[in-house]
Amino acid sequence: MRTATIVLAAYGLLLILGSVWRFLPLGPLADAVPDLAAVTAAYLGLTARRGIAAAVAGAVVIGYLADLLSGAPPGLAALVCGSVCILGHLVHRRILVRGWAVTLGFSGFTGAVASLLVIAVRTLFSAPLAPMSTELLHAFSTGVATALIGPVILRLLRRIDAAFARTHRERDHALEGIAP
Repeated sequence: MRTATIVLAAYGLLLILGSVWRFLPLGPLADAVPDLAAVTAAYLGLTARRGIAAAVAGAVVIGYLADLLSGAPPGLAALVCGSVCILGHLVHRRILVRGWAVTLGFSGFTGAVASLLVIAVRTLFSAPLAPMSTELLHAFSTGVATALIGPVILRLLRRIDAAFARTHRERDHALEGIAP
């Protein structure tokens, strides 16, 4: 139920972000859309409670919905989000995403890694690419754009986790960003 709620919230945020982002006065970042799906997938991986299967399934669904909304080839973001979720789960006991600076850095890093994974998948399947300098610049600008919205998104996802907490201690840990 928790994963389904996070998926629905991420889908709503993807809809809002997709319709509003182009109208924001962001200058050079107007073309770099934040990777909300990757941040949500990383969050699901970081906070997977009992097993990783539900978290990866939720991340794949978020990625597939992001594919449908962005016009990307179906399955590209789904594969990337599933991979980001697994990477998040692998480091979930080694990283503590608390505080403004760490959350900002984590969001930017997640956005950049997801963009680099997209480049790797497109290269692997011989999909057309822009010159590598353009692709890397886009990956960097996507990381910066993701860092701008990441703390707000992670705070919202923590609130959703706190609503599903069974004890007061779990609720406090969810709000503070401490993995269960």
